[in-house]
Amino acid sequence: MATKLLMRWNIRPETESEYYEFLVHEFMPGMNKLGIDDIQVWYTTFGDCEQKLASGITPSMERMNDALHSDSWDQLRNKLQTFVTDLDFKLVSATRGFQI
Repeated sequence: MATKLLMRWNIRPETESEYYEFLVHEFMPGMNKLGIDDIQVWYTTFGDCEQKLASGITPSMERMNDALHSDSWDQLRNKLQTFVTDLDFKLVSATRGFQI
C-alpha cells in the first residue's frame, strides 16, 4: 500500500532566506532521488500549529523505510534541522486528499 510521509516544522526567522534555497534546490530534489514522490509543502497562515506541513509518497512502506533509513535521508534531515525547529514526522497509509 502507498505510504505517505507527513512532516511539520517552524522556520528559524534568522535562516528564512537560506531555508527556501535549501528547500527548493536540495530538499525536494533529494526526496525525489530517494523515491519519495508527489512532494507537497503547505504554509500555515492561521491557527496554532507549525508553519509548514510537507508530504511525500512512496508506493509501499518498504520503499519508504528504505528511503528513511538511508544516509542520504539522514543528510537531508540534518541539514533541514539547521533551518527549522520543532521538526516532526510520521508515516500514514496514503489516501487521496489532505492528510494530517
